[in-house]
Amino acid sequence: MTSLNINGKQHDIDLPEDTPLLWTLRDHVGLTGTKFGCGMALCGACTVHLDGEPIRSCITPISAAAGKKVTTIEAMAEDKVGHAVQEAWIALGVPQCGYCQAGQIMSATALLKTTAKPTDKEIDDAMSGNICRCGTYTRIRAAIKQVADKGAAK
Repeated sequence: MTSLNINGKQHDIDLPEDTPLLWTLRDHVGLTGTKFGCGMALCGACTVHLDGEPIRSCITPISAAAGKKVTTIEAMAEDKVGHAVQEAWIALGVPQCGYCQAGQIMSATALLKTTAKPTDKEIDDAMSGNICRCGTYTRIRAAIKQVADKGAAK
């Protein structure tokens, strides 16, 4: 049995310790906002926070999350920075198909929590592991800058 703190709630998970966090979140906890993209940590669709750091849940075993705080896209509306990021995403029309957006928002939120006024390079570096097949990268950068300019970060 693995005990996980997911979005502030304890969950006792009766799965093998090498079960990917992604499938635990989606199939056993019912949090389907985190998406499966590639299964190899290459696309970023499965990004969640582990103790505030963005990680790829498709390759992270639940044993690595035990005793840490897992935060998913479902908790971003309650998070000051996460909510500001979501509002900027909507205001600037970032999503097209939307599939990658949960992972994009999780990475952007983590960046803004550590760097209140990121440069273009810092944004590019932080977001480089998140692929958007629709190519909305300029709008993603603009949304991150909007949050930073409004002072909603950190």
